[in-house]
Amino acid sequence: MKTLFLIRHAKSSWDDPALPDKDRPLDPRGKRAAPKMGKRLAKRDVKPDLILSSPAVRALTTAEIIARKLDYKLKDIVVDDRLYGGEADNLLDVIHELDDKLDRVMLFGHNPELTELAHHLSSEITHMPTCAVAEFTFDAKSWSNIGNVKPAKVALDYPKKS
Repeated sequence: MKTLFLIRHAKSSWDDPALPDKDRPLDPRGKRAAPKMGKRLAKRDVKPDLILSSPAVRALTTAEIIARKLDYKLKDIVVDDRLYGGEADNLLDVIHELDDKLDRVMLFGHNPELTELAHHLSSEITHMPTCAVAEFTFDAKSWSNIGNVKPAKVALDYPKKS
């Protein structure tokens, strides 16, 4: 079994219009939402084997906040430039290259590509709000099969979902 978590970064700030997009931080709502989602995952005893993040400040900060809640070492977060400003196919390439020894992987990134990939994996998901967590469980031995096989289980959670 392989479990893939696609996590959209928490709400970011647009306070400084001169700030490059990659450098935008989380806004106050985002700083509340990320630990909330991390606690929900921790309550379910989610233990990722690997956390991958976009290099954008808002995505990496979201990954770090959630990693802390899951007792995942921050130094073990892998930053992959392909998770920023790419397309759903780029994300799928990253997934296909994952080591098959890994069973649970979290990927922190951006819209629209995260929603596009989530929708490609399961037509049930049509939108991922900020800080949404889409969880896909596949009856597969290799990450290279992801995208070609239907998930056995799909779940979507987000901060405003009660």
